[in-house]
Amino acid sequence: MELTPIKIPEIPLPFDIPALMHPPVVHFIIALPIVVLLLEIINLFAKKKAIGVVSFFLIILTVVVAVVAYLTGSADGKAAWDLLSQAGQAELKDHKILGTYLMLASGVVVVFKLLSAIINRGLMKTLYLFVLIFFVAGILKQGKEGGELVYTYGANVKIVKIKDDALFDCQDDLSDYVAEEKEAEEEAKAAAEAKKAEEPKKADEAKSTETVTEEKAETPEAEKTEVAKEEPETAEAPAAESETATPDTETNATEEVEVEKVTATPEAQPEIATH
Repeated sequence: MELTPIKIPEIPLPFDIPALMHPPVVHFIIALPIVVLLLEIINLFAKKKAIGVVSFFLIILTVVVAVVAYLTGSADGKAAWDLLSQAGQAELKDHKILGTYLMLASGVVVVFKLLSAIINRGLMKTLYLFVLIFFVAGILKQGKEGGELVYTYGANVKIVKIKDDALFDCQDDLSDYVAEEKEAEEEAKAAAEAKKAEEPKKADEAKSTETVTEEKAETPEAEKTEVAKEEPETAEAPAAESETATPDTETNATEEVEVEKVTATPEAQPEIATH
């Protein structure tokens, strides 16, 4: 059964409530109503006024401890809220609502105790005992839920906070790693697209280079053919020069022979005269 939340205005305190004060306080709020219930059951048979007075003061103390438990629980709940899971936060909300009802119920128990003391009748005392039993049952249920908050959801447990911080750091590192991987993928994709865009340019450059090399390869062949054409012409020119030079040498040779003949003739004439 879900209880309707009760909004209690926050009362500003002149001091700060220390952390983790709720666990020691709740031990008293659990133990005191049980002690009161046992005293009231004993007093049904003992019918001692002293037991009734002790029971009354213990109920007043229970009201005070219930208020302190509510305040310390509110402080510890705020500290534990951010570290709890979604299910733990829902459990904490229910725990606070039930605690609010129990704090108010402690005042109702005091009222019924006073009525049972004023109206000294069995019916009023029986009604008071039923109210006290329901109050004790609610306190025990509240204690069980508080234990679940600690042992199941790790409320205000230091090791849980440490592990939660470590988990948060791991998640932060993981998110950074995912962001880096995503950025690397985007860079690789951009590089692939740039490379793909450069491939047509490289193909065009390769074609132009092939054309240039082909032209360069054709140019030496043309030069070779021209040289081959020019070589016969140059070979014919020295032959013609040699042919033109031959008659000159022949004329020079005949002139030398004639000169020798002319020089040789006067030397022979004196020899003939002497004879």
